[in-house]
Amino acid sequence: MDIETAREYCLSKKAATEDTPFGEDFLVIRVMGKMFLCINLNTPDRITMKCDPEYTLELRDRYNAIEGAWHFNKKYWNQVFLDSDADDKLIRHLIDHSYEEVIKKFTKKTRNEYEALP
Repeated sequence: MDIETAREYCLSKKAATEDTPFGEDFLVIRVMGKMFLCINLNTPDRITMKCDPEYTLELRDRYNAIEGAWHFNKKYWNQVFLDSDADDKLIRHLIDHSYEEVIKKFTKKTRNEYEALP
């Protein structure tokens, strides 16, 4: 999967938006204002995604393409190399997982706002 395909897949999700809060080199994709994916535009061969802490370890043990994310809490964030042993199906699954990890932490108010969206 290339970076543009990953970006488009993320933005196809309900309430997904993108911005550059860390400067023009870092594209952040959010759901209801909460970050679920980050792309360093200087290194477009990888993406950073949120992950369940136990699952992060399992993924890192199994795939060369997955490691702790640089400059993020490595307990919750993985960096996934798009040109390694993670195929497109796995990358889509990990994007979905990251999105769901953020949604499940919503406050009741945010969840109600999210659920009210078309």
